[in-house]
Amino acid sequence: METPPDNNLVWAILCTVLCCLPLGIVSIIKATKVKELWAMGDTIGAQKAADDAKKYAIWGAAAAAIVWVLYVIFFIVIGVGGAFAGNY
Repeated sequence: METPPDNNLVWAILCTVLCCLPLGIVSIIKATKVKELWAMGDTIGAQKAADDAKKYAIWGAAAAAIVWVLYVIFFIVIGVGGAFAGNY
């Protein structure tokens, strides 16, 4: 008997809590469908749901990383601009 695919629920929860709430929620929904689809005998659907859960968790983590990088750049630019604002 085959084993069901990894549902990536841990990654989905971590994405929701630490990174990006909307994409994390979608990832959790997809991850919870894996076991149900597997139990119904839909192995292809279960694998697709597992892959989608992983994809949305990765997208959420990437989106959070991009936002943090932009946040840091913004404050560096504002800090440098503020430091030189009175020296003209």
